[in-house]
Amino acid sequence: MTKTQEIETKLRKQFAPYQLSVVDDSESHRGHGGFREGQSTHFNVLIRSEAFAGQSRIARHRAIHAALGAELIASIHALALDVSD
Repeated sequence: MTKTQEIETKLRKQFAPYQLSVVDDSESHRGHGGFREGQSTHFNVLIRSEAFAGQSRIARHRAIHAALGAELIASIHALALDVSD
């Protein structure tokens, strides 16, 4: 399973989103900090889920980080989140 698939699987399981897009944007960061040849390190995530209703932006981001887990988060250099309910 790729890192993109792992992120998508974990987010679907935890939040049952009605919209989800996980894009590996690592290649566009070639030559920048955190880029590692052949590894997925930079991601853009758009997620829409009713599970986020009433939560602050910080609470939503913390929930996503918790759902992905410390090990997966540690392997990612940049995780851009676009989150709403």
